[in-house]
Formats: sequence, C-alpha cells, structure tokens
Amino acid sequence: MIPIDPNASPSALLELIYRLKVKDIMTGNLKTAEKDTNLREIQRMMRENKVSGIPIVEDRRLVGIISVDDIIRALDQGYIDSPAEVHMSRKLVVLEDDMPVSFAISSFEKYKYGRFPVISKERLLVGIVTSRDVTSGLLMEMNRTLEEMEKTLNTQAAPAPAGHVKRIFLVQQFDYENAGRASTELKKLLNDRGVDRALQRRAAVASYELEMNLVNHSLGGRLVFHIDEDQVVIEAVDQGPGIPDLAKAMTEGFSTANDWIRSLGFGAGMGLPNTKRVSDEFDIQSSQGKGTHVKAVIRLKAPQGAAP
Repeated sequence: MIPIDPNASPSALLELIYRLKVKDIMTGNLKTAEKDTNLREIQRMMRENKVSGIPIVEDRRLVGIISVDDIIRALDQGYIDSPAEVHMSRKLVVLEDDMPVSFAISSFEKYKYGRFPVISKERLLVGIVTSRDVTSGLLMEMNRTLEEMEKTLNTQAAPAPAGHVKRIFLVQQFDYENAGRASTELKKLLNDRGVDRALQRRAAVASYELEMNLVNHSLGGRLVFHIDEDQVVIEAVDQGPGIPDLAKAMTEGFSTANDWIRSLGFGAGMGLPNTKRVSDEFDIQSSQGKGTHVKAVIRLKAPQGAAP
C-alpha cells in the first residue's frame, strides 16, 4: 500500500505525483517470454531474476502475463511443461508511460496488484512498475528537489503576481503526457501569492479532476483560471458529446469511460463529485452534441458576515 492521501498528504508530495510520469519511475530492463515458452522455463527466469511475474509478448506487444501464482498452480496440477499461451492472464490492467504517477498510485489502491505493465503510445511494452518503484522514485525526486531548493535559498524571490490573473490552458483528448500541467501551474500561482496550503490543495484537486475529465471524456477543450484576492474560479469548457444525465454524472462511481480508458486506470467516476466536494461553489451545464461547461469556485477569503 502506498500511504498517500490526496486530502492530507503534504502539498510538495502531491505536486510530485502529478508532475512525475510513470516512465520516470518504471523498470525498463524487462525479462519477457514468448507465447510458446513453457512454464518451466518461465519458472527458471523468475528464480534467476528474482521477479514474481513475466510479461508474455508478441512482436514487442504485450499479450499476457505469467505470475508466480500461475507457476505454483502448474506445479500442483502437473502442467509445468505447458506453453505460456494456454495459462497466461489475458485481461490486463496497464499503464501508459506518459501518465502521471498519481494514476499508478490510484491503480495500486484500486486493483491491489503487485505490478503493472507499462506500454507506449504505440502500444509496445516498455516497462513494468511496482509499488516499490513508486516510493523509490518519489524519494529520489524529493531529494533532487531539496538539492535545488538549497541552491536557490540565497536568491531573491520574484515578486508575487498582484491583482487579477487569468490563465488559459488548451487540453487535448488523450494527451496524458501533458496531463496535470495546468493544475501544477495553478498551484504555483497560488503559492506565489501566499495562499494557505489547504486552499492550494483544494484548488489543485478541482483543477486536476476537471483537466483529466477533458483528457478522458471530451474531444478537447480548455481550462480557464481566474485568480483575484478573494477567490479562484476554475472553468472547464469542452467540445465533447455532452452529458445526457447530469444527475448520474454527479453520482460517485458512475462513469461513461470505455473499456480502453478503464484498462488504463481511469474511469472511476469520481472526477465531478470530487470537484464539487472541494469547491465552495459548483455549477455544471451540458448540452448533447454541444459540450459541457463546468465552473468551480474556491474562496480565498470568507465573505463578510460569514461565521468563522
């Protein structure tokens, strides 16, 4: 289990899991087998390389996986000399190499697997990631970040932006390589203004969930940030097919994601409910065939007369 809570973990750690990509932490030097490789040979590969799973490939494309449980079962039932193709697991959950590490973490929590194969945009097997890879990668990146901070401690900080600030980010469908950049930029803007870290976290969660909705469920769109002294307004406008039933869309666990998106670790049905939960004001408008407009407001100051 990876002990990271999006609502309670330090902001610096959350920024890392959104900024780092799976390819930054995965193991790329893989031992693989072919479909006609027998299980006895795969058992030998596991023992010599001290691994508990061997991906099965065909022309560098992932077609299945043999785990140590499969080997134990083969030994018990006497078919250890059978080819991998007959007994390999074919229904696999995979990660793409340009996905944020946050999705690797959520996949470990959701599926309770010990490892996930990693594929490229071309659907080729390029690596494998374990929970140990995640924690090790985060520790190494935190050390690098601390070293950079030490180098800049004596430099004069740039003045924080004052007045109203507006930022527009274009978001493309299925662009996982750039996913999370807009929410990272928003958090930096708020940090430069000295905004409370708990409010920074809420704004980052809302913007990130809306950004990933654009990536996964729309045909592309834009995120617009309006920042002033009193509030942050986050708007997501897409060119997607629209939402036929807004009530269902706001229900936790409901998702229209297809099987491919689900296989990548998305489609949990929590994006819009999470955004509403962390917002002080929330509005969503959608028309079939015309797209969806979501507006989330996080107040940086309590309204006059409001209870503390």
